[in-house]
Amino acid sequence: MDNRVRELRHDSWAAPIDATEREGLCRALEQGDVLLLPRLHFALLDSERRFLDERWSGEGRKNISLPPAATEVRGAKGASEELAGLAEMIGRYASLAAGLVENLCPRYRGHYRPGATSFRPCAIENRGLSWRQDDTRMHVDSFPSNPMRGRRILRVFTNLHPQGLARTWLIGERFPEHAKRFLPRARPALPGAAWALGALGITKSRRSAYDHLMLQLHDASKADSGYQREAPRQEFGFPGGSTWICFTDCVVHAATSGQFALEQTLYVDVEAMEDRGASPLAVLEKLTERALV
Repeated sequence: MDNRVRELRHDSWAAPIDATEREGLCRALEQGDVLLLPRLHFALLDSERRFLDERWSGEGRKNISLPPAATEVRGAKGASEELAGLAEMIGRYASLAAGLVENLCPRYRGHYRPGATSFRPCAIENRGLSWRQDDTRMHVDSFPSNPMRGRRILRVFTNLHPQGLARTWLIGERFPEHAKRFLPRARPALPGAAWALGALGITKSRRSAYDHLMLQLHDASKADSGYQREAPRQEFGFPGGSTWICFTDCVVHAATSGQFALEQTLYVDVEAMEDRGASPLAVLEKLTERALV
């Protein structure tokens, strides 16, 4: 399969980029490439190095998260002063990551809303999760409780491992091929289900036909053990101190090893895309021959 990781030379969160390069970067992201900035690291303060330890993670939690505009972390344990320092570290990363995206793709400015920022202190391996929660299985991202209604899921990751240990991913087939493979298995939504989920507060807003299909793709790929063994893939290790960006709603991926990372999620309006036709919404609407939002 083709190489999906595109390496950039930039080593600053606000490096100057010319307009032609920016257009190409947006197009590459939207079509399912991963942008790697191997020299772009997140500098920890001396007081923050203590957070590179699994003990900060709450019982049964794999991520520590900071919701947008919040000052308190979720999923962590520690004294109030310690958790405040953890929140400040994660909040600083959130600002840098959003600024990086706006610098690389200024067309997205004003057309996204931030999701939670997460710190991942635990090792990926041997978590004992259910198949649906197990992100070592290849999948595209979709959120059961947070309908996207066609918005894109853009994520910025940084590997913080102090010894430089890589965070290893599997990167799979292009989204159109993935959708063609699993769409025939999608079960239709039950009549009234979207309304009921919203009314009961199970989803934050009404789940669209698009969200239903994306969840079906997510679950069908993770549940298919044959696909997990035999699907086309590129294995790539993102080294310690590196940063990478991709639309995880169209990049078929699995995180198979690594520890200590930060991640910022942005929900980007599909109307802001350089190439709307490459979006999962456009691909699924073409395959189903109907509007999905």
